[in-house]
Amino acid sequence: MIDRERMVKEFCELVAIDSPSYSEREMTDRLIAELRGLGFEVREDGAGAKIGGAAGNIYAYLPGELKAEPILFCGHTDTVVPACGKRAVVHEDGRITSAGDTVLGGDDLCAVVEIIEGVRHLIEEGIPHRPVEIVLMAAEEVFGKGAKAYDYEGRPFLSKEAYTLDLADPVGSAALRAPTMIGWTASLKGKAAHAGFAPETGVNAILAASKAVAKLSPGWVGDDTTMNVGTVRGGKANNIVPEECVVTGEVRSLDHAKAYRIIDDIRRTFEEAAGEAELAFDIDEHLIAYDVPESHGVVSRFVRACEKLGLPGRLTYTLGGSDNNILALHGITGIVLSCGMREVHSTNEYTEADDLARGAELVAALLTDEE
Repeated sequence: MIDRERMVKEFCELVAIDSPSYSEREMTDRLIAELRGLGFEVREDGAGAKIGGAAGNIYAYLPGELKAEPILFCGHTDTVVPACGKRAVVHEDGRITSAGDTVLGGDDLCAVVEIIEGVRHLIEEGIPHRPVEIVLMAAEEVFGKGAKAYDYEGRPFLSKEAYTLDLADPVGSAALRAPTMIGWTASLKGKAAHAGFAPETGVNAILAASKAVAKLSPGWVGDDTTMNVGTVRGGKANNIVPEECVVTGEVRSLDHAKAYRIIDDIRRTFEEAAGEAELAFDIDEHLIAYDVPESHGVVSRFVRACEKLGLPGRLTYTLGGSDNNILALHGITGIVLSCGMREVHSTNEYTEADDLARGAELVAALLTDEE
């Protein structure tokens, strides 16, 4: 049986460590010591220096007794803000929340403790398992900056299949598809003029931008894509015709080509609305979509493990990104597993002690599956 009490204690201790993106030093040191104590070969890479952070990615390897291919488990060490001064509150019914003024950090500390405890359980009970690789990435919450900086050629993974624990659901679900995510910025430059004396000599950049925004349709674009207008910034004073206006937004789609078709539509809309204003339209491709077929072994193993444990084994998709998007670009086929975190990226974030235990059981079951 998984040591539920120990898991909750460790989870609460990790929650108390401040680890916002780019500031994961203390968390990284704690987890390196933890993994080495379990017998893992551990190293920290140089991603921190590459991305301007305080710590890099943690890689750990443990040999196994089963003659089977190694499996990679992936999580991340950073949390979104408000992330400092976190404190876990354990309620009588097993729910674990923050004190209400910060996030809890279950994204992604639920994953971290489940991976570690799942392996620890196998070691303590002397249960034969596959070779296991663990990677805990830095700065995942800023579009996978740590994972993008990992040295895939110089330090390649042994595993060809991966489970990334980073899905907000009770344990027992897996996302087989995730989106392309593209940020876009439309910068319009008009001409300033005194709004009271000579407005006709100016070119109103906000007006041009508003004409474009009015023609866009934020929200769902079909059942696999979303588009959003996120910010509008411009103007200096009420008596000045605004010279500049910057509009930003994003597109997410499970269909990579469709995401770029929508980006092209947004660009054309701003070009048509710009009039006398100059337009600069820029994009930032954050993540690229992947789609793992249900017939793949990495999925079949998950389904078998869920059946063994009495978990739902629900196969789904997500319009959120994760480090799994980046692993997929480097030849590793993976799916994203739910790890019991709920209402993430908010001060209402919570998890359940039972979910932590079930997540560790699932990790152990995946590592003892010989197929």
